[in-house]
Amino acid sequence: MFENIIKNVTRFIDLSSEEEKFFTDLLSCQTFPKKTVLLREGEICQFEGYIHKGCVRVYYLDDNGFEVTILFAIEDWWISDIASFQDQKASHLYIETIEDSEIFMLNPQTKEKLLQEIPKFERVFRMLVQRNLVTLQNRLVNTISKSASDRYLEFIKVYPTIPQRVAQYYIASYLGVSKEFVSTIRKRLASK
Repeated sequence: MFENIIKNVTRFIDLSSEEEKFFTDLLSCQTFPKKTVLLREGEICQFEGYIHKGCVRVYYLDDNGFEVTILFAIEDWWISDIASFQDQKASHLYIETIEDSEIFMLNPQTKEKLLQEIPKFERVFRMLVQRNLVTLQNRLVNTISKSASDRYLEFIKVYPTIPQRVAQYYIASYLGVSKEFVSTIRKRLASK
């Protein structure tokens, strides 16, 4: 059951069997149906979660009340509102399952217990934050410097399975374009 999350973590650190057991004993394994909102704007994020199965998106509501997707997360990714979780302050984000999902979660107390007992986990979480930062920086550069068509091509390069798993309007929301544009570019690419 925990094989994938152990592989994820041991890319960064080595764990003894006792450390693996301590870590997995702290995890809360939760299943959520599709369209479950795990975090709402104004709430304090109480989890850092590893997606064992499913697809999740992070979004916010713009000034006109439209959903703007900022991140998709699938199997073998971690999900949280890092700022809200770390500082225990109200979130500006929503986190919602797009598919039925199984997520292994740590709360602030279990994460702190893990870091106190096995300090080398600090490296794991540092690497996850760095990976997240690289993803967000690349997204920002692409949004500023690339055409909508090029942003879509970059999107399918980074998230090759997402177009088959989510509605086009989620992708359009992520790219900052209309769902009609996404439909048009998909048709154009399919005809090549």
